[in-house]
Amino acid sequence: MTHYRISEAAELVGVSDDTVRRWIADGLLPVEKDASGRQVVPGAELAARAQSIASAADDRTGVRRSARNRFVGLVTRVEIEGLMAQVELQCGPHRVVSLMSSEAARELRLEVGSRGVAVVKATMVVVETEQDDA
Repeated sequence: MTHYRISEAAELVGVSDDTVRRWIADGLLPVEKDASGRQVVPGAELAARAQSIASAADDRTGVRRSARNRFVGLVTRVEIEGLMAQVELQCGPHRVVSLMSSEAARELRLEVGSRGVAVVKATMVVVETEQDDA
């Protein structure tokens, strides 16, 4: 089973070390000791906690859609050149970049500081993990 030190757990969930310690003290996150006697958080428990604190994207449209990956954020850059536009959003700690037609960018009235929702529907998503120390 995967375990994370408190600082690693905090980084993965996007909170401070103190918040993770508070969750542990409040019984919201279990803690174990590793072989060196350091406190570690079980990965599965951390994943469950991450899901429980994740805020769902506020959908104001009432439209039903098949895409489940929605990232709400702020537009941080809009570059329109010729037929294409590159739009960047900062969605929490994540940077999302979209390439679209210039026409679409203009129709959406995208500008730095405006709210945007990146909706991702992908048949291929690459997942990476760290190598095992073997």
